[in-house]
Formats: sequence, structure tokens, C-alpha cells
Amino acid sequence: MSGLTLQQASIIVDKALEKAREMKIPALGVIVLDASGHTVAYKREDGASMFREDIARGKAWGAVAMGCSSRALAKRAQSNPNFMITLAATAQGKFLPQMGGVLIRDASGAILGAAGASGASGDQDEACCVFGIEQAGLKAEAGE
Repeated sequence: MSGLTLQQASIIVDKALEKAREMKIPALGVIVLDASGHTVAYKREDGASMFREDIARGKAWGAVAMGCSSRALAKRAQSNPNFMITLAATAQGKFLPQMGGVLIRDASGAILGAAGASGASGDQDEACCVFGIEQAGLKAEAGE
């Protein structure tokens, strides 16, 4: 298995922001983490609030840590909120089960990392990440 490259991560971030401009949504922060949860690339658009990086990271970190999209985690949180609170505490605040975190998979299905966005609705954040991942030639996993 090869790891996520800086070139791929840069494409994901740039294309996600391009999609955000096309959708005319508020200024975003977009992050790409590798399979170990380390930042590979991050950009925050002009005018985006200071929380964008932390929120985007929390969405992506939760997705890669749990091996599923943050959409799936948000659904799980509805039926088992105490477990999600415990996970967030165990992760020292790095875990955020809110829509906008998308797994990045290679052609064989191996998890390479996750992308997270923050600044718009969860659906819009997610759509931007999916677009960026696909534009990098990788597979996005945004659903349950």
C-alpha cells in the first residue's frame, strides 16, 4: 500500500476550494490527513473564521480514526451519544462526529486518510471534499 502524497493532498484541498467557489458557499477551511491522522495539507480561505481548521481536522480525524465517514459517525451519535462523548474525551477533543469528513481510499479500497471541510453546511462541506478527492484520482467514502 502506498501512502497519501503531498501532491494528492494538495489537489484535494485546491479542488475542494474550487468547488466551494463554484457553489458560492462561505469561506472554507479544508484539511487532508494521512491514515495516521497527521496533517498533509491545509488551507483556509480569506475570511474564514479561526475555528475552521480545528473543526475540519476534527471531522477528518474522526473519520480516519473510526474508518468511516463523519456522516456515518453523526448518525451513530444520534443513537449512542454517550459513546461519542466518551470517544471525544478519549481523543482529547480531536474527534468531531459532524458531517464534512470524508475517507480517502485508493483503488484497492485501502484507507489513505481523510479530508475534512468546515465553513458551510455539513452536506456542502462533504460535497467539496468528495469533489477534491475524486479530482485527485482517489475514491471518496462519504456515506454510511
